[in-house]
Amino acid sequence: MDKVPLTVKGADTLRDELDELKNVVRPRIITAISEAREHGDLKENAEYHAAREQQSFTEGRIADIEGKLSNAQIIDVTAIDAGGKVIFGATVEIENLDSEDVVIYQIVGVDEADIKEGRISVNSPIARSLIGKEVEDVVTVNAPGGDKEFEILSIKYI
Repeated sequence: MDKVPLTVKGADTLRDELDELKNVVRPRIITAISEAREHGDLKENAEYHAAREQQSFTEGRIADIEGKLSNAQIIDVTAIDAGGKVIFGATVEIENLDSEDVVIYQIVGVDEADIKEGRISVNSPIARSLIGKEVEDVVTVNAPGGDKEFEILSIKYI
């Protein structure tokens, strides 16, 4: 299976969630199932069925996170000499040349992307257009609303 790029922060976030699920949520669900069993008939026991459903969701999420971490290529952007180019993990300040709006994006893995937090997927049209470019380069992004031009104002590796 192909390795999936992940930032150090993204990997830490997934590890923290996995730890929470395994050491806090899972034991709580096991206790809830045990208590629900004590109430008798399991066929009509809503508490039991709800706890089992929650257990199923939690075990699925644990498996999902473990799979993502096992296939992750964790990239520490601070340890890479990018030569002033935009690379995975870089934080890029760009200006829309039409509207003069300035935005800052960090290029991250698919699972880390959160546009509200300024993190865009490495597979997004903007990120694909920026990769390999330098400060003052103008890039054209094929966006759903038409082509947009951006100028790279700064690149940070944090």
